[in-house]
Amino acid sequence: MSEGRPAGRVPDRVFVVGGGIAGLVAARRLVLGGRDVTVLEASDRLGGQVARHTVGGIELDAGAESFATRRGTVADLAARIHLGDDIVPPAELPAWLYRADGTAKPLPATSVLGIPGLALAPDVIDAIGMRAALRAQLELLLPSLVGSKAATIGELVRRRMGSAVVDQLVGPVVRGVHSTSADELPLDRAVPGLRSALLRDGSLMHAVRGMRADAPAGSQVAGIRGGIVRLVDELIAELERFGVEIRLNSPASEVSPGGLTVGGERLAGEVLVAAAGVEDDLTRESAARLPARRITLVTLVVDQPDLDAAPRGTGVLVAESAPGVGARALTHLTAKWPWLAERSGGLHALRLSYDAEPARAMTTAALDRAPADAAALLGMPLGRVVDAASVTWERAAPRTHAVDGMHYVGEAGSGTGLAAVIGQAEAEADALLAEEWPSGSPEAEG
Repeated sequence: MSEGRPAGRVPDRVFVVGGGIAGLVAARRLVLGGRDVTVLEASDRLGGQVARHTVGGIELDAGAESFATRRGTVADLAARIHLGDDIVPPAELPAWLYRADGTAKPLPATSVLGIPGLALAPDVIDAIGMRAALRAQLELLLPSLVGSKAATIGELVRRRMGSAVVDQLVGPVVRGVHSTSADELPLDRAVPGLRSALLRDGSLMHAVRGMRADAPAGSQVAGIRGGIVRLVDELIAELERFGVEIRLNSPASEVSPGGLTVGGERLAGEVLVAAAGVEDDLTRESAARLPARRITLVTLVVDQPDLDAAPRGTGVLVAESAPGVGARALTHLTAKWPWLAERSGGLHALRLSYDAEPARAMTTAALDRAPADAAALLGMPLGRVVDAASVTWERAAPRTHAVDGMHYVGEAGSGTGLAAVIGQAEAEADALLAEEWPSGSPEAEG
């Protein structure tokens, strides 16, 4: 019996607290492992930040619209829930950088998260200038141990290639992809395997080129025809088919390793927490927590035929000090995803992301300024705005404490990105399934 496991626990019953993508993935894994699973969701819908909305008559993802292909985590899940044939690559177009001087340049082709694999390539020099490129080139002369113990992606690149590469390349990409700064994003979470590749290959540039060779251009991210939200649709269908009980509008309280309370009823069993903020209830004290991040996404549907040529590729990443633009990134959705362009009736869908303050005020401000930001980032008049919508998501802060015997999933522990969230949810569900139980329990007798 695991230390601290309460008497009277029901080992084959598991309550998943939170019906976001992490909770749904973990519930699927648990029910397939033989557990009696109940999903408890405090709101009136499942999926969390993987959601849909309709803008200008076009059905779009309201949250993530792509996923990282590293390790095949998301693709493997999609295949298991009958979406494998609908995985699609983005259009073979570059992303662009909107620089601190207000000009725009294509993102260097041979890069990983903005880290150049060839410092003196023409597109790198064009993006950051010859002086900064020459400084980055000196990285090849450094011993591989320099920066190998860096905590963040920003620290690693700054030590090996200089601040200009961080500020002008890596920083804008990290802000657009991970909703944080390069100096706050943990290295091993940002690019798994980069640290070991640096030590193996002898330089950061060699490591980047090796990773690019293993993942050719266009394969670092992928999407799903019809939208990422289809993952939620299929997961719900499978859970219902497998007999998982799903309770909406059912917030849990008094959560502990032995059970929880829902609507005044105490329920005994295993608990897997897939909802940010529940940890504070576990110890019934106000534990110190890092502030959550908010991100507001504004979607514009516009009638502008000049956008047919995708003048800024799949979208634009914005340097933090860029003048006159509040957005930190723009995605040209109908240029990035050919399947979406086919369904748009000739209209163009654009999505801008903003670092949000209080949701209501930020939503109004972002909607007001988004057309001007989009025109600046795309370098052309926007044309007629057919429709606009915004949504504000709260990104969970890293977990600062835990309770022995509890299982947690979700981005508070995994970091942002579907690949990280899904991978951690499956691993934690597997760990719960592998736990030993006292003799005489249903698990031991089975």
